[in-house]
Amino acid sequence: MANHGNLYGPNFTFLGIPACDLAQEKSYADADVVIVGAPIDGGTSHRSGTKFGPMAIRAGDYLPHDGARPHLALRVDALQQLKVVDAGDLLMPSSHLEDSLNLLEAESEKIAKSGAIPLVLGGDHSIASADIAGVAKALGWGKIGVIHFDAHADTGDNQMGQLYGHGTPMRRLIERGAVRGDRFLQIGLRGYWPEDKTLQWMAEQGMRSYEMTEINARGLNSILDEAIKTVMQDCVGVFLSVDIDVVDPGMAPGTGTPEPGGLTSRELLEAVRRIALEVPVVGMDIVEVSPPYDCADITAILANRVALEALSAIAYKKNNKDGATYNSKRNLLDR
Repeated sequence: MANHGNLYGPNFTFLGIPACDLAQEKSYADADVVIVGAPIDGGTSHRSGTKFGPMAIRAGDYLPHDGARPHLALRVDALQQLKVVDAGDLLMPSSHLEDSLNLLEAESEKIAKSGAIPLVLGGDHSIASADIAGVAKALGWGKIGVIHFDAHADTGDNQMGQLYGHGTPMRRLIERGAVRGDRFLQIGLRGYWPEDKTLQWMAEQGMRSYEMTEINARGLNSILDEAIKTVMQDCVGVFLSVDIDVVDPGMAPGTGTPEPGGLTSRELLEAVRRIALEVPVVGMDIVEVSPPYDCADITAILANRVALEALSAIAYKKNNKDGATYNSKRNLLDR
């Protein structure tokens, strides 16, 4: 199987950037970032619809889709100053979950081996078991850290008797050895799952989960200080996995398993920007955007901006040669 344009809906790229073909290595050989869609919701446990997420995220903007987005705070234009290309959507039918995940793992490995950063637009969070593993195969098994934004831990032993689903990907990754448990940091957990048995397994792996109660008590910047310091120890880079339901559903209703009491959209954007400024991001996914449950496209627009924040920070690090420095804790550009 190969990429198939935009699997659901018209064929257009992320904000008008150039297209590439994963079957033609020359089309992305010198790319900094390759965007790829993973349009699948076969791993959902509640409300489906995330297979339409990649198209909605690509379209989520009120400005012309002209391949340019100057970032106000960072004074860079990632889509102009980096080579960012869009491979379209992989052929990932929801009825063939494991085959689809195997395809995504292989394509993520291919992108990472080319020297580019894969930025995967989901799809449900089952895709993390594949895209993170693919990057780990390319850069070092057990040598990449993960920062995972989510309302849910996604560390279930199984999901209704199945090993693969959006409630199990992080457990599969750690069990395989793709990622070390003590280099797996989770931010934003809340609600009424997992149960004690799963929490005990997480503790045995050395996982660190920052629940919203702790974030509210300590402040997000303090949490990020600690997570950033930990995640890079003995690792070559960081994979950033963003489940949009980490944000309070009042600001991101278009998701399958909404849980009240989350981060604000501003907190998520600033956190993603800071992480991408301070650590080498080697891969990223943005998942669980479900357009059928969205309101005025606000969830899709937020996911689009999450991608742009990461891209802009990566561009700033690569292209900043004018002596300016960005204070990520104060969110100020000092000249």
